Amino acid sequence: MTLSPLAEALAAVGDRWSLLVVAALLDGPLRNADLQEQLPGIAPNILSQRLRALEHQGLLVATPYSEHSKRFLYELTEPGRALAGALRMLGDWGARHAGAPSEPPTHAACQTPLEVRWWCPACQTPVDPEDEDAGLLYA
Repeated sequence: MTLSPLAEALAAVGDRWSLLVVAALLDGPLRNADLQEQLPGIAPNILSQRLRALEHQGLLVATPYSEHSKRFLYELTEPGRALAGALRMLGDWGARHAGAPSEPPTHAACQTPLEVRWWCPACQTPVDPEDEDAGLLYA
């Protein structure tokens, strides 16, 4: 049975901690202890499981930096870094859903708040994701 695109994404990163691990690694590689510090509340065994799962999914690589006691530096791969936009949008949604103020990212050149839109390059028109005919909803 083939999973829908949304189900596929959730299978890869849909648990409680995986997206938080990815978000912590967006600024650059970190060691296990650094991740433990940036993710208060995550149990060490859960962090290890999530790191292994994300590596298995091809979203990060673990590079040994100590052979004496196996220690690794964790870094996102290109597919892992590609989650940055989705994480920003999800975080913005989370802030709005919780009623917290949320500042959208701004364009560095003119400081205008950015908007995310679906765009059809063939028709050169914006597509409303709520339009039933848009074909954007995944089962």
